[in-house]
Amino acid sequence: MTGSANPLTIGILGAGNIGRPLGRHWLAAGHRVTFGSRDPGRLVSFVEPLGDRARAATCAEAVEASDVVLLSVPHPALGELLDELEGRLAGKIVIDATSPIGVSDDGLFVSLLGPGSTQGSWAAERLPGSSVARAFTHFPDELLWSRGTRQRHFWGMGIASDDSAARRVTETLVHDAGFVPVHLGGLSESAAVDPGGALFGYVSTAAGLRAAAGLSG
Repeated sequence: MTGSANPLTIGILGAGNIGRPLGRHWLAAGHRVTFGSRDPGRLVSFVEPLGDRARAATCAEAVEASDVVLLSVPHPALGELLDELEGRLAGKIVIDATSPIGVSDDGLFVSLLGPGSTQGSWAAERLPGSSVARAFTHFPDELLWSRGTRQRHFWGMGIASDDSAARRVTETLVHDAGFVPVHLGGLSESAAVDPGGALFGYVSTAAGLRAAAGLSG
């Protein structure tokens, strides 16, 4: 994999099924990654083989060390985490990869936020001092490593943001993870990547994502 011409410092809050493969992709692209956890010691065996541009730290330390922060904790833990870190996240680009996932009585995935609200808009309201984007939310997490490694730049990844700088950085990191960024619009227009949305769990090319989301071009 080719190293990034402009390496970023990235904090990943939540080193699980989303944070770990994305962190590995970004390290391979030349970025510096801090994996944040309430218990950094449990990440030592994962982080040590990744090289000197990777380290484990507390969530607060990961935010302080980074210009870009990925939120990939389980959604039930997100509110408390943002209460703790809102001030530290001010001035940062924040990529929200969490999903407020629920299941309806008839067995369909739904957003716990209810109709008319998107996770992206919710996160932006909670973090008024940050530049928020949505990405890595609709793609099955168990495929983030394999599809981004073996079939690089074939599969589309939906993103959304109201901020041009956050959009550019997010598109770069989607590309560096091995996917093709597909901009869906602003955060209020990102329901397609939330649970129950047209793209949630959907894997396709960039053109396939645009078609499924009803975008032209």
